Amino acid sequence: MPAAPQAPRPRTTTRDPAELQRRLAAWVAGWLPGATVGGLTVPPSNGMSSETVLFDLRRPDGTVQPCVLRLAADTNAYAVFPRYDMERQYRAIRLVAERTKVPVPRLLRLETDPAPLGATGFVMERLEGRVPPDVMPYTYGGNWLFDAAPAERAHLEQATLEVLAGLHAVPAEDAAFLAPTAAHGSFRSPLRRHVDEQREYYAWVVEGRPRSPLIERAFARLEQLWPQDEGPTVLSWGDARVGNIVYQGFDPVGVLDWEMASVGPRELDLAWLIFLHRFFQDLTEGSGLPGMPDFLEPDRICARYAELTGHTPRDMEFHLLYAALRHAVVMLRIGYRQLHFGEAEAPADPDRLIMHRARLEQLVEAAQPGRREPGSDGHRP
Repeated sequence: MPAAPQAPRPRTTTRDPAELQRRLAAWVAGWLPGATVGGLTVPPSNGMSSETVLFDLRRPDGTVQPCVLRLAADTNAYAVFPRYDMERQYRAIRLVAERTKVPVPRLLRLETDPAPLGATGFVMERLEGRVPPDVMPYTYGGNWLFDAAPAERAHLEQATLEVLAGLHAVPAEDAAFLAPTAAHGSFRSPLRRHVDEQREYYAWVVEGRPRSPLIERAFARLEQLWPQDEGPTVLSWGDARVGNIVYQGFDPVGVLDWEMASVGPRELDLAWLIFLHRFFQDLTEGSGLPGMPDFLEPDRICARYAELTGHTPRDMEFHLLYAALRHAVVMLRIGYRQLHFGEAEAPADPDRLIMHRARLEQLVEAAQPGRREPGSDGHRP
């Protein structure tokens, strides 16, 4: 079996760890006199946007509490998103803790002033458990999820869908502060505003850079596939994937990463969950490895979600294409960041910076009238 490729991890920050620890220690001492911090580390296997820092908080009574600091992205490091509203993320986690049984880390402190830490951010408890890695992706092997028995993976799938079902029980009005803020205004539907916001994000990504013909084709195709009935609007996690969940055994104990949280149809999260696994699976198969082709299989996932919630997922052709499109815009921005830091050479075709270009092209073409594969039910990416 060929070895998995070991690509260098793209740069995500210019912050000096020693300076960050000094700032963190001074900040903690300001709201918890007598406390100290130590063991500051940055996890190597997950996260390409907001900065995640692990540290130990030694309280004045001598007890040690493992913590996580989430900081807004380093603006000097060609950030992935134009805005990082850490208070918004903090409020999203608090909402989930107050209104659902979905497990989230316990929040400890919010900092809305960028001066003390060099950026806005918040501290939460660090949970014991394990997370399917992004680098190298869990589909490549050599990790606990890949090595799990079929029954264990099935249990994890079901438990993960229960997380989505729990989140989606929060009505949109309770999460109104997460509603998209696209310039077109509140008179448009939540899904329209969500897509409008993605268009604005894409425009920001390509400002001063080559535009992506493939992404623009995908946006155009979305309009042709637009759902006649967008369905109920609920709290949307935004980055719904197994790599953003801490598991103990195969049960979720903490749902992480809320920077993409919003409100919208249930299918936004469901399609993102399915597509992000497909993204990693495609990378793995492209390296000559088998991956996990039966994991998070679309038809099974949609059927189980319907059993859990009573809501049958609809218009998945649209939502899977939209998930691939959203991820493509992120990948394009990350590609441009690599060019910014000299980690790659600019291709003649900017679409080459989209790692799942072939899959996105396939979804765009399959969505054309008369191009659907025989026997397709619209679920399979």
